[in-house]
Amino acid sequence: MLYEIKKGRAVISIKTKRAIDWLSSAYLRPTRQRIALAEVLVGDDNHRHVTAESLFDSVKSTGDPVSLATVYNTLAAFCDAGLLQEVTVDGSRSYFDTNTHDHPHFYWEDTHTLTDAPAHQLRITQLPEVPEGAEIGSVDVIIRLRRKTV
Repeated sequence: MLYEIKKGRAVISIKTKRAIDWLSSAYLRPTRQRIALAEVLVGDDNHRHVTAESLFDSVKSTGDPVSLATVYNTLAAFCDAGLLQEVTVDGSRSYFDTNTHDHPHFYWEDTHTLTDAPAHQLRITQLPEVPEGAEIGSVDVIIRLRRKTV
């Protein structure tokens, strides 16, 4: 719900306000569908990692009518605007992270979930020389985990 009426005035929920502020920070127009997706992504002020499908399911459960194609297109727009970071785990699986600062990730192979790894514990002491005429754009660290079998 975008807003409720109290004493004849429209009152925006805190989740909606956070969503609109987040969109506005990247100069994105706060359409109904963008707000619905942004509420799920940042409405509780916590960082999260989502796939397009998991975001679609979450928004669908709120009752907001959004197509999966719209979710994909909107996630691309959010990434282009710098609101999300796309983390590709393998060639067929991408996650979208609301924390856009450089940080490592744990990928849990048994549950296909992505979580933040403690950045302060990571030490990269040397990178290979890059080819002439190239520069390093970023270094992505994904640590693949699986539960121990006993």
